[in-house]
Amino acid sequence: MKLGIVGLPNVGKSTLFNAITGAGAESANYPFCTIDPNVGVVPVPDIRLDWLAEHYKPKKKTPAIIEFVDIAGLVKGASKGEGLGNKFLASIRETDAIVHVVRCFDDENIIHVEGRTAPVDDIEIINMELVMADMEMVERRIDKANKAAKGDKRYLREAEVFTALLAHLNEGKNARSFAADEEQRAIVNTAELLSLKPIIYAANLDEDGMTDPAAVPYYQQVVSYAAAEGSAVIPVCAKLEAELAELDEEEKAVFLEDLGLSEAGLDRLIQSSYALLGLISYLTAGEDECRAWTITRGTKAPGAAGKIHTDFERGFIRAEIVPFVALSEHITMAACKEKGLVRSEGKEYIMQDGDIVLFRFNV
Repeated sequence: MKLGIVGLPNVGKSTLFNAITGAGAESANYPFCTIDPNVGVVPVPDIRLDWLAEHYKPKKKTPAIIEFVDIAGLVKGASKGEGLGNKFLASIRETDAIVHVVRCFDDENIIHVEGRTAPVDDIEIINMELVMADMEMVERRIDKANKAAKGDKRYLREAEVFTALLAHLNEGKNARSFAADEEQRAIVNTAELLSLKPIIYAANLDEDGMTDPAAVPYYQQVVSYAAAEGSAVIPVCAKLEAELAELDEEEKAVFLEDLGLSEAGLDRLIQSSYALLGLISYLTAGEDECRAWTITRGTKAPGAAGKIHTDFERGFIRAEIVPFVALSEHITMAACKEKGLVRSEGKEYIMQDGDIVLFRFNV
């Protein structure tokens, strides 16, 4: 699971990345200081896993993870190769989703590549570059399908769908908003389009703005824009998060309390990114290890078992499941069994977020 952190130069991408991963991506007050993508793997915060580890005292605690990629900033004309456009587009094509960092503060000491603070304009510059790159991709697919249709008429349907999509993109609309049925969507998905990727906007505020994001006009502009396209917005202060990242957990809690914040913006961003991709976690617990396992929402029990080992899926018999809420209330599995809260589920069971599982199998 890989998310690309994008945005115009000097909006706080690398500062945010540093705070998320501690990977030390260079951050400087000039465009293109991040030339090669920086990659960092970070845990998904999960209080359920923390609770299990506290009670089971395992030798090892393993959280679910997300891979973040800090991608070089781009400028207007990236789809035509301006700035680091080609590198930017190639890097973002390899990601599963996008975290788009948008500058929502004024600071004359930090250069803005466009010379002003205008969040919606910034968003549209990048979104339009993605759409324009997609137009070139779709045009190639139409040409390829038309040529293939001379020998196989089935390709006429592909050409028809991509022609309709091209008209949609020509209106400046992203591929995510293209109305398509299941068959059409399956065809569109074969093109690996940039503007088809799910997106979260990270509204980068200054420290004062974080006390009440709703009162910041720049933030409200981003919220309105995102709402119109069905995307999420997370308020963050990259500078503040970078400072928090250097503190231990106790100091961090005190710092957040002093600021009147219940949790770090990065925790919300990581959790929202996880949900954005339609992912959930089930958990396993024992003296050796407590672990959160990542699966796609809708996965059935045998498929979830296969995440641990292919033998678990191949020889699946049943899954013994207790919801985390039940275990946290009754403390032990034995107590949950006495209350009849441990269920035995078969091959058709659809896993739920927070299920604590013991798989039974035979090979």
